[in-house]
Amino acid sequence: MRRDVFQAIADPTRREIINLVTETPLTLNKVTEKFNISRPAISKHIKILSECGLIEIKQKGRERFCFARVEGLEEIADWIGQFSHLWEARLDSFESYLETIQKKGNDDGK
Repeated sequence: MRRDVFQAIADPTRREIINLVTETPLTLNKVTEKFNISRPAISKHIKILSECGLIEIKQKGRERFCFARVEGLEEIADWIGQFSHLWEARLDSFESYLETIQKKGNDDGK
């Protein structure tokens, strides 16, 4: 079963796990050490992230390493990108407002 990537990033612990393993691949034990929750809880979070394609688990010897698969975040970036024109329009409007205020202030000072 493939889970929804939005479901995966909804949890702050899972977002932090992604951040951690993006910097460098970590073993399950190393990931667990970074949190004040149990190893089974971390394993559950990692399973969800893996099912979403955001983390890949690779066996190296006796250890299992978590690797980030940030390309899985493209779906989120694409969705957020739909709204970028709205933010750009708002920022442009705010910039115009500030210019108007600044010009008015300069005119009043003459």
